[in-house]
Amino acid sequence: MRKEYDFSKMKGRKNPHAKGLKKQVTLRLGVDVIEYFKGLAEETGIPYQNLINLYLRECAHSGKKLILKWAS
Repeated sequence: MRKEYDFSKMKGRKNPHAKGLKKQVTLRLGVDVIEYFKGLAEETGIPYQNLINLYLRECAHSGKKLILKWAS
């Protein structure tokens, strides 16, 4: 294996699908929610951020709606 490689002559292409894969956002989640998903992460071996993403994706694909009832 070479110590250095010269990529200056190569015409690289960006992955056209990479933009739509994930987007970084900042969320403020409750400590209880984070602990819940961290517990699941330990059981499954899947990082807790991925578990949260999978759960939210499932909600989005199934059209799940949150029912809120405010106290009057």
